[in-house]
Amino acid sequence: MIGSIIGDIVGSIYEFDNIKAKDFPFFQEQQEYTDDSILTLATADWLLNGGRSGDYYLRYALENPCPMGSYGSGFVQWVHLAQRGLMRPYNSCGNGSAMRVGPVGWACFSEEEVLQKAKESAECTHNHPEGIKGAQAVALCIYLARKGCGKESVRKEVSARFGYSLDMAVDEIRARYSWKGLDGAGNGGTCQGSVPQAIICALDADDFEDAVRNAVSIGGDSDTIACIAGSIAEPLYGIPPAIRSQALRYLPERFKMLVDSFEDRFGRL
Repeated sequence: MIGSIIGDIVGSIYEFDNIKAKDFPFFQEQQEYTDDSILTLATADWLLNGGRSGDYYLRYALENPCPMGSYGSGFVQWVHLAQRGLMRPYNSCGNGSAMRVGPVGWACFSEEEVLQKAKESAECTHNHPEGIKGAQAVALCIYLARKGCGKESVRKEVSARFGYSLDMAVDEIRARYSWKGLDGAGNGGTCQGSVPQAIICALDADDFEDAVRNAVSIGGDSDTIACIAGSIAEPLYGIPPAIRSQALRYLPERFKMLVDSFEDRFGRL
């Protein structure tokens, strides 16, 4: 799951200052992990220890209240209500469900389990059909790649199952994409407006680093798109030890320990 965190860190400084190029320093001093990493780690903790996913998202948000870039406004309101015992989903189709789902693809042992756990991880907040679908699509990409499916097999399966168009080239996306989504459609922060693009960035890469660079370079919600692309690229290509080591330096010790515990149990590449 460290691929999710690396993508988030690398994209963190470009979320509100997009760069439409791939030739940027991969790690920079100003970068930090954001809410994407925090909630990904919450998902990992849930899968390790059981219970309700929403309880983990609430606890991690309360323990980490001010991440770089902050939490989404809908999620913040959910946290306030959940603290009062009103843990209710808010019908979101935002890409928050897809950014935090990465560990599900590693922890499950069948496609059916992947889809069910991805749904559970999403629906406590993002119970809109597109929010659930986005989480399921990302988790299934990871699972299929981990099981040795080639990139074109992953593309074909996920496109057929979820109806995502995954044929556009990264260069074309870059030319037409922004925070407003593809061609200004106004959905860049949603699953339907960013998950297909992130999947393409991962599938149409040469290696892990190239996948993250693809994702950052298209613009829009850069840290989340890179987080999603990084989560898929990890089982597709593996992660060079030097990149992994550098990324871990951004994390506090308690997060490093959770990464180690998760990977000890569910494996790593």
